[in-house]
Amino acid sequence: MISTINGTVRAIHSNRLVIEVGGVGLSVLVNVSTSADVVLGSQVQLFTSLVVREDSLTLFGFLSDQARSLFELLQSVSGIGPKVALSLLGVLSPEQLARAVAGEDVAVIERVPGIGKKGAQRMILELKGKLDELSTGPIYSGHVAPWRESLTGALISLGFSPKDSDMAISALLLRLSATGAEPSTMALSDLLKDALRHAKSSRG
Repeated sequence: MISTINGTVRAIHSNRLVIEVGGVGLSVLVNVSTSADVVLGSQVQLFTSLVVREDSLTLFGFLSDQARSLFELLQSVSGIGPKVALSLLGVLSPEQLARAVAGEDVAVIERVPGIGKKGAQRMILELKGKLDELSTGPIYSGHVAPWRESLTGALISLGFSPKDSDMAISALLLRLSATGAEPSTMALSDLLKDALRHAKSSRG
């Protein structure tokens, strides 16, 4: 299974990116919010999920492991396929969806194209209790490495939004992968200094 890809953004469409990896252009389906967050010609890391069908192999991409994990969980709901799950994550953040499920807010979920009232009610019923970590914070603890959870918490405490902290950590992972360093073996203080230093430079 293809879990992550790291490469250069060669084309951006509202529902698809072309990422060049080792001289090969991979077509990755994304939602609008993801395509809006990448820059043509830049290096990007995508957390991916490969959906295998009898007549196709489709790669779906996300900017965070949290979003990818939720995408896969959503497909466990009756009647929710990969394209509807992708569309849902383009309208609602993982935290917004978790709060809607926890609060049984059908109207919020119903806004997503392809869901409808009955689909929203079914989603709440089948996901109830499975997203509690997300409804109260930015971390989906069941799918996040301890070092990443600690670093995300540190960045948020310094004023980063959950989205900005995810982007900063993804950029950090790209830099570390280029040197062969393993973040789980590094001190949190070193990871935080690196993330802050590069975040400041990228903001100008």
